[in-house]
Amino acid sequence: MIIDISQEILSCSVYPGDSAPSAYKVMDMSRGDLYNLTNFSMCAHNGTHIDAPRHFIKDGKTVDMLPLSSFVGDCFVAHHTGVMSAGDAAEIVTLAQQAGAFQRILIAGDSVVTQQAAQIFADSKILLLGVESQSVGPIDAPMAVHKILLSQDIVLLEGLVLENIPQGRYFLSAQPLNISGAEGAPCRAILIGDDI
Repeated sequence: MIIDISQEILSCSVYPGDSAPSAYKVMDMSRGDLYNLTNFSMCAHNGTHIDAPRHFIKDGKTVDMLPLSSFVGDCFVAHHTGVMSAGDAAEIVTLAQQAGAFQRILIAGDSVVTQQAAQIFADSKILLLGVESQSVGPIDAPMAVHKILLSQDIVLLEGLVLENIPQGRYFLSAQPLNISGAEGAPCRAILIGDDI
């Protein structure tokens, strides 16, 4: 079964201070135009999106520099709610390794990744860490957690919709839009699995 785990863009969550997505009908057949044409405007970090290292690392890789293999492949969905300790992160990494899907880890639930947990993920050499929140770290102080992960070229997949997804191994496809020089980009994330 295939399930969409991304937010709808125009009604998506918006990080505090970022501009919300908008759509403007340039041409509209209901107004007598010959065709429909829409302009979209949005922040690179609205809704379900990728953070590339350049988001917090001055000379880090941009979205177009990242290997697509980071975003496509087996992943492990883990359930966690609340502040994530180093012990919690280590347990998640162990479960993902046992499932044979430790390179891409998605955290289902209202979870806040601490610096200590981020270091465990960084040390485990994962390629991607995904969360349901609009930010992988604390909303009021996200920089330290981002820097720990992004400095190791671990890409972040934020703003996921993982409600009702059982813990376990899945196939993830979450390629960002190919935007040259961008520190982040929206993506359409899906899971493929038998247990969904």
